[in-house]
Amino acid sequence: MPFTVLDAKTALVIIDLQKGILSFPMAHPAGPVLANAGRLARAFRKKGCPIVLVNVAGGAPGRTDAGPMKFTPPSDWLEIVPELDPQASDIRVTKMQWGAFYGTPLDLQLRRHGVTQVVLCGIATSIGVESTARDAYERGYNVSLVVDAMTDMKPEAHENSLAHIFPRLGETGTTDAVLALLEKASG
Repeated sequence: MPFTVLDAKTALVIIDLQKGILSFPMAHPAGPVLANAGRLARAFRKKGCPIVLVNVAGGAPGRTDAGPMKFTPPSDWLEIVPELDPQASDIRVTKMQWGAFYGTPLDLQLRRHGVTQVVLCGIATSIGVESTARDAYERGYNVSLVVDAMTDMKPEAHENSLAHIFPRLGETGTTDAVLALLEKASG
């Protein structure tokens, strides 16, 4: 279903668009994802809407069939990409697991700003974005997912989230659709 409306108190939540994550191969070129996320960030800032920049500094400790990640992160692993033009007014959240809510102050920060809707984008579609969307939905936020401002490491995982998971958690659409609604809602 396409986007229908943006609530009066909507926040843009950008997941894991950090230098370390972008060092991995992606299903789609990162350039357009970064450009669209940057367009969203500029427009949300211009309208005075909260921007949340999420990065990931670790992983959950449980055992998995995939096993632990075996690599040494580069020194700039946590740095948010310059395409987002991070500002002092942005809310910063560093997570240690897939979703941006568990174990972080994200929910508290959003509620302090009166936020009722989150617009999500970032990497990876089936991991960080999907986990955050699930948590936002379960916490009662309206969820919008910007499909041309996200990608995954695996095309089939990206497509599964878009086709089967996201329609149950919120509304999906494009960067241009969000920008049009943002302009319309804000006058």
